[in-house]
Amino acid sequence: MLLTISPGPDIIYVLVQSITNGKKYGIATALGLVSGIIVHTTLVAFGVSAIIKQSENLFFAIKLFGALYLLYLAYTAYISNEELLLQNKTGKKGLLQLFKQGFIMNVLNPKVSIFFLAFFPGFLYSDTQSTVVQFYVLGLLFMLQALAIFIVVSLLSGSFEGYLKKHPRFNSNIKWFKIIVFIGIAIFILFSE
Repeated sequence: MLLTISPGPDIIYVLVQSITNGKKYGIATALGLVSGIIVHTTLVAFGVSAIIKQSENLFFAIKLFGALYLLYLAYTAYISNEELLLQNKTGKKGLLQLFKQGFIMNVLNPKVSIFFLAFFPGFLYSDTQSTVVQFYVLGLLFMLQALAIFIVVSLLSGSFEGYLKKHPRFNSNIKWFKIIVFIGIAIFILFSE
């Protein structure tokens, strides 16, 4: 949930669509974005599951890669000068069009698969249950929490716009929030069994 809350392209896109077109358009965008997670979960579930069956050392290498990737994300957040800008007003699109656009945005973003590859193995919870099933459970949980947060963002979009205009230091706070979250999850993944 902390990762979903921290501003990235998806949540900002939901916010922009909600502010410019209305709440139901933001929710349609959110539904498209989270639907794309099914594709990434499937790729990771079958790919990583095969690797886990082959070698414990390979699995540790994936976890190490995941932790290093998250530390890299923390570093890029640290050096970035990104700001939440809501000025990119776009023309109004239909609900189905926004759903499709959200889905395509998510599916064509290779960073999501890489992130899931880095993130999910540290949260496998059973030695007896199929790893594929565990990945799908984790994917479903991720989808549900992301959808809930995106819907809240859509419903509160007017308040967010006002808050961002009144509190310019918000960007700096978000930057440090993202850094701490990425480092914390990297440590968790690296030392999880």
